[in-house]
Amino acid sequence: MIQPVILCGGCGSRLWPLSRNLYPKQFLALVGEKTLFQETLARVAGLPGACAPMTVCNIEHRFIVAEQLRSLGLAGEIVLEPAGRNTAPAIAVAALRREESDPVLLVLPADHHIEPREDFARAVEQALPLAEEGRLVTFGIEPTRPETGYGYIRGGRPRGPGRHIDAFVEKPDAERAGAMLAAGGHYWNSGIFALKASAFLRELERFQPEMLAACRRAVAAGKTDLDFIRLDRKAFEACPGDSIDYAVMEKTDKGVVVPMSVRWSDLGSWHALFEAGQKDAHGNVTHGDVHLHDARGCYLDSRDKLLTAVGVRDLVVVVTADAVLVADKDASPRVKELVAGLRREGRPEVDSHRKVYRPWGAYETTDQADRFKVKRITVNPGQILSLQKHHHRAEHWIVVRGTAAIVNGDTELVLREDQSTYIPIGNVHRLENPGRIPLNIIEVQTGSYLEEDDIVRLDDVYNRLAD
Repeated sequence: MIQPVILCGGCGSRLWPLSRNLYPKQFLALVGEKTLFQETLARVAGLPGACAPMTVCNIEHRFIVAEQLRSLGLAGEIVLEPAGRNTAPAIAVAALRREESDPVLLVLPADHHIEPREDFARAVEQALPLAEEGRLVTFGIEPTRPETGYGYIRGGRPRGPGRHIDAFVEKPDAERAGAMLAAGGHYWNSGIFALKASAFLRELERFQPEMLAACRRAVAAGKTDLDFIRLDRKAFEACPGDSIDYAVMEKTDKGVVVPMSVRWSDLGSWHALFEAGQKDAHGNVTHGDVHLHDARGCYLDSRDKLLTAVGVRDLVVVVTADAVLVADKDASPRVKELVAGLRREGRPEVDSHRKVYRPWGAYETTDQADRFKVKRITVNPGQILSLQKHHHRAEHWIVVRGTAAIVNGDTELVLREDQSTYIPIGNVHRLENPGRIPLNIIEVQTGSYLEEDDIVRLDDVYNRLAD
């Protein structure tokens, strides 16, 4: 049996402003109609012997994961990390959750682009016997160019369809990357693994006993919450953080690399996304409402408004509702440095888009100034917000589409298009969509403090009271 384990913990800051902390790149459709997470799910769904996927994700992303699974008609266990601790603890948690049945864990990052699926499946099939015998298998991408943006694996003596791992090589300079390509036997480090749960736990016990002990406590004290498994916060936050490469793979003598001949990218920068995209006659990759004249070799993405460009070369231009990025294409990996500066300044654009998704739907701030804020709220059919109140703001709701069932203090009412209600400061209130079409309302907030942490939840069907 194969247990797919999808790791969803990254934030993808190099793909800002599309990728944000609360809605990172794995949940975005960047190279096709499906999101990167959904493409990863589809990639493993057809593998012979594969069971329902297990997803390990940040607690803040749980409803996004659940919705994107649901939209594909898939079910699966969703394990919630209360804090990021890198890949080794995440894989340890997955192994502990399956310790009794001891399947082969097929561990994949949620944000990679791999084509074609048939060659991916063939490499997994080759790796399975090695994993069954207790080897820790990683997949090495056969390099096509001297790439300085990836780590490498140097293969040693043959082991079945793979090779024993001689060494992991950090991202090289151009000269060394060229030498490794010419020498052969070196592979890009894909970050994909096939390993028996028991084999990984044995090696983790050898090299990182403190990490394993903390993960055991986090799993043992974890709780089921709706469709989620919440790891114990205190135990998991005490866990040392490290990647599987540093924690285990660079130390073990059980490591094997199986070559994978696919078109692969970790989509770690706008330049990488440009390389993976479909280009027009002038070598441009465009998404959204883009109009060009005499532009060449550019990546241009606008999902909110018309983007035009004239006489430009080798640029990245990305437009969202609240931010614009302009970068030289070759400098696009440095966007991470830009985002770090924005974070130090406390800019909210680092964390979330203007449109924020919730388990019941979404809201978007359309206007804001001193003592007022205007939001456009969408509630999906059959969904309901928490019963709540605010200490510092009043709200005025106007229904512009659909039907709203509302609790407002001691009053229950049903409003339809072009009807409204006023909610004074401190009034307990709730909003529900009892209809079959999305409910759209305009919310006007007024008061001295208008941030999201001025929400006192009294009851919530999504159990966010536990957060």
